[in-house]
Amino acid sequence: MPIDYAAFGYAAAVAGGGILGYVKTKSIPSLAAGILFGTILSYGAYQTSQNPRDCGVLLGGGLVLGGMMGYRYYNTGKIMPAGLIAILSAIMIVRTAIRGITMPMKTE
Repeated sequence: MPIDYAAFGYAAAVAGGGILGYVKTKSIPSLAAGILFGTILSYGAYQTSQNPRDCGVLLGGGLVLGGMMGYRYYNTGKIMPAGLIAILSAIMIVRTAIRGITMPMKTE
């Protein structure tokens, strides 16, 4: 199976956003959340690269992160970073779900 570049890019954007949040505002929660979710999403991207139907971790991580950031966007109205991550998460959730449903089963 080919590498799931979009999922790895999403994971890198989340981790990079956490690091950027720490650098700009010294926000330890931003750093911790970015690294934690970036790691979870990276593992999910690895799994979907091995088998596109094995998308539970990537979907779960995207749903939790998207829900949290969507809630933050709803409360603050700020597009950066909450709105952007909520939108990216929604795109990745739909993409991963469609990809997981339409890909053939992996035979070993």
